[in-house]
Amino acid sequence: MIEPLSEYYRLPQATVRFATRTEPLSDLPGYFKVGNETVYGQYCGRRPANSVRGGLRDALQDARIENGTAQLPFSLEQVVDNLRLERYSPFSNGHSPMSSMLSGMYYFVRPVLPVDVRKHLQKIRLSGWEELSFPHWPVDRTVDNVFEQLLLLALNTQGLEKIPFIWFWPDGASSCAVMTHDVETKAGRDFCETIMDVDDSFGIKASFQVVPEQRYEVPASYLDLIRDRGFEVNVQDLNHDGRLFRERQEFLARAARINAYGRQYRASGFRSAILYRRLDWYDALEFSYDMSVPNVAHLDPQRGGCCTVMPYFVGKMLEIPVTATQDYTLFHILNDYSIDLWKRQTSLIMEKHGLMGFIVHPDYVTGAPERKVFEDLLEHMAELRNEKKVWVPLPREVDSWWRQRSEMHLVEDENGWRIEGPGSDRARIAYASQQDGRLVLSIEEPSKRVPSARLAIPAS
Repeated sequence: MIEPLSEYYRLPQATVRFATRTEPLSDLPGYFKVGNETVYGQYCGRRPANSVRGGLRDALQDARIENGTAQLPFSLEQVVDNLRLERYSPFSNGHSPMSSMLSGMYYFVRPVLPVDVRKHLQKIRLSGWEELSFPHWPVDRTVDNVFEQLLLLALNTQGLEKIPFIWFWPDGASSCAVMTHDVETKAGRDFCETIMDVDDSFGIKASFQVVPEQRYEVPASYLDLIRDRGFEVNVQDLNHDGRLFRERQEFLARAARINAYGRQYRASGFRSAILYRRLDWYDALEFSYDMSVPNVAHLDPQRGGCCTVMPYFVGKMLEIPVTATQDYTLFHILNDYSIDLWKRQTSLIMEKHGLMGFIVHPDYVTGAPERKVFEDLLEHMAELRNEKKVWVPLPREVDSWWRQRSEMHLVEDENGWRIEGPGSDRARIAYASQQDGRLVLSIEEPSKRVPSARLAIPAS
């Protein structure tokens, strides 16, 4: 039961104690609340709501405290998986956004449609997105807020002053920001060198997701140029036709070719075209990490969202979610040529010390107005790095760090807590405490060791 919370915070063993109540879970999943957050799953002793609308029961009202252990009326692991893996979404039940004949026709002719025609059709399809109440626009932090609620519950029920954990990012960075570039057309491919010049002018490196087949030629010299300049090459889909996840056997055949391109390109990461995804099929992909899951997908063809601003594992792959609105959506759906929305999203993400994941296409920033917005975004990222201590790595560096952190452990000795494991020299001990009923996180200075007696966990 504690595993999702421990994975997220890297807590010492048995620091906090939760269990699922012994009553049978409901036959069917549904919606309920954990504090102020809407979640989806089965519930002990009652059937949860079929819809997010209307009054939802707060599960914390039905929590029972027994000998310092919080007995919850739901499975925390199930609820977290249901959000991160989008199991609340109809697409998780086999409904594909490519299943209709109309959608199939659209993606067949999409490569030759002018942008003005495409954005008109897309606006029609996305109409009513403002009325969607779940996930929360413009950033959904449900998973992160639920974990905070449970840490607060542990502090209260177990009489703890503070709880130690391993800080999220290396060297005590406040948050993380990642720039990625999806290359969709030959024109975008040919503009990549200019994009790298712009990135470099702000001291920011990025990854380029390349379509292996049909869209454009991918010469070795092009990939070498990206890598030689310190940028990263990843695989984007197979041929960008929107059909990757339409049918299981077809997906497996395509996945084998995608994996081969991954080895050929020496790529650690993958992203699907149009952010289509079926996470239950990801075991066929042989990449270290994926970047195909939006945080909130109201303005994407496949709606849903992982409801977290942190990376998380899907089997052996690390998911690095897309937590900011894509440039195409900003320009052509929202008609916004400023970084106001991006700044609002970064502020919300940084409140949870999360990851800001951006997609900027070389194909869509060739014009002067779009180029200016891109430069403004890079300037904002550089300011966050320099003034707010935000870490701005390549995606593969996020993958490497998150894997190292997942293997680290907090160990207690007579001098206090210390971190063990590869990479622990860059890790920091942090503490969760409460102030005026809210969770407060603080980072310990590297040279400081807090005596463990102050953090002793009461016996049950």
